Amino acid sequence: MLLIFMKAAIIYVIVLFTVRIMGKRQLGEMQPFELVIMLLIAEVACIPLNDPAIPLYAGVVPVVTLTLLQVLMSFIARKSIWARRVFSGSAVIAIDKNGINYQNLKRINVNVDDLVEAARSGGYTDLNDIAYAIFETNGKLCVVEKPRSGPPPETATLPLSLVTDGYVYQKNLALAGLKEADILAFIRQNKLKSLKEVLYMDIRQDGTVYLSPKNSPCLTGTIPLTGGQSW
Repeated sequence: MLLIFMKAAIIYVIVLFTVRIMGKRQLGEMQPFELVIMLLIAEVACIPLNDPAIPLYAGVVPVVTLTLLQVLMSFIARKSIWARRVFSGSAVIAIDKNGINYQNLKRINVNVDDLVEAARSGGYTDLNDIAYAIFETNGKLCVVEKPRSGPPPETATLPLSLVTDGYVYQKNLALAGLKEADILAFIRQNKLKSLKEVLYMDIRQDGTVYLSPKNSPCLTGTIPLTGGQSW
């Protein structure tokens, strides 16, 4: 029992020292290679604690090795832009002047729902208010707002998702008092042939629609709401 206690105390001090060397980044701010090394350190540090017969160095040596590797990779990334792009990737524009950039979302394996959720987490409930949105290498979304023109709206509105990547949210349609035929009529008015061409579409309580096709610039319009509006 005393041996396990001493092992745990020594491993704790070593891992704490290791984390201090790696810097003060929060978990959500880590680059991919930093997160991988942290997970590996957490795994190998437990090896001597799981079995009293395993010597302490079986956990210490891998932890020290991974720490030195992380320090080396961080140093190389600071000195070389090419290495930085290899280790950490590069920022990707998710929303540009044409709306949601479908090709860039596919590059980073992010779907439209993830983008909408990230925007809402940053305080942007309406994609139509966003001029540019950039996914940084640590996964956070950086947003540049559109300049506001005219007086602010008298009442706040909350966009309700209607279509995501060609899929229609029937529950949201019913909540807005709309039918799928209303959606189809709107997109055909804007020269889209089918829902498969729609990347994202939402509507507000005042009937304002934001539509971002997969292969053409985004646009806004209006669908009259005769029922619903209760969200």
